[in-house]
Amino acid sequence: MDLFTIILIIIGLVFFEVINSVDNAIINADVLSTMDKKYRKWFLFMGMFFAVFVIRGFLPWIIIWFSSPSVGPLGAFQASLSSNPLVLQQIEDSSPVLLVGAATFLLFLFFHWLFLEPKKIFLPGERFFQSNFFMFYAFVSVILSFIVWLGIRKNSLMALSAVIEATAFYAVEAVRSYAEEKSRAMNKKKMSNIGKIIYLEVLDSSFSIDGVVGAFAFTLSVPLILIGNGIGALVVRHLTIKNVEIIKKYKYLKKGAMYTIFVIGFIMILNSFGASVPLWIPPLMTFVIVGASVYASRREIGKLKIDHEKN
Repeated sequence: MDLFTIILIIIGLVFFEVINSVDNAIINADVLSTMDKKYRKWFLFMGMFFAVFVIRGFLPWIIIWFSSPSVGPLGAFQASLSSNPLVLQQIEDSSPVLLVGAATFLLFLFFHWLFLEPKKIFLPGERFFQSNFFMFYAFVSVILSFIVWLGIRKNSLMALSAVIEATAFYAVEAVRSYAEEKSRAMNKKKMSNIGKIIYLEVLDSSFSIDGVVGAFAFTLSVPLILIGNGIGALVVRHLTIKNVEIIKKYKYLKKGAMYTIFVIGFIMILNSFGASVPLWIPPLMTFVIVGASVYASRREIGKLKIDHEKN
């Protein structure tokens, strides 16, 4: 892997992590605004430690261990940080199991947003999915069945990986739904500062999963994932503290994040079943989709400003 490709992958990972964590930054900022200054500093320090070093260091190891169970937990840890060509080849050989599971998680996440989450309609077809929200579970069940059928034909572990990641999606979604409800409740009743810190750490962990899972579409190199996602996490923390009100005005960032997740998930599916998508494609698609969402958001801000001046 040449230096240009490494830099491109890291930048792509940073963009993916940041845009995927916009909702997290907004929720964090809203909760932090209700906390004492001392406890806000505690969270920012603890949050950086857990988000960058624990979650983004621990989760890739678990994912590699799951996709290559024969190496064992210690072997998976050594493999995740190794530059040994033989070790890297072993990870490459087991990558279909890893990628198909990660793709299932991301595709479920995208279609959950497309069917069930309220959004401003922008692209053709979005209104159809939102008006037929009741079809979500049937739709993703068909997708899972198709992926499992393909997986069984190639490698039974791929089918198992897809089922496990589908289950993981529902578990993570349950945590997020609870967190959103808890966030609304915080505005109505008091919670201790320590309780809010614990709540934010749990929420941070659930949002971190998307970024780590999606990162494997960019590269199988865990050190690169740690660098790219770590920088992205630092940027998100900065947005949480300094610029969250500006971020709230960019209404299409969430839409850009979800379409990026869809594209990344689709690329993972292609790679897991034998297609060889060039390494530069995931970063390029991320840049294009994020750029389009920023452009659409800025146009919307400009229109609102003009309407406000007219009135």
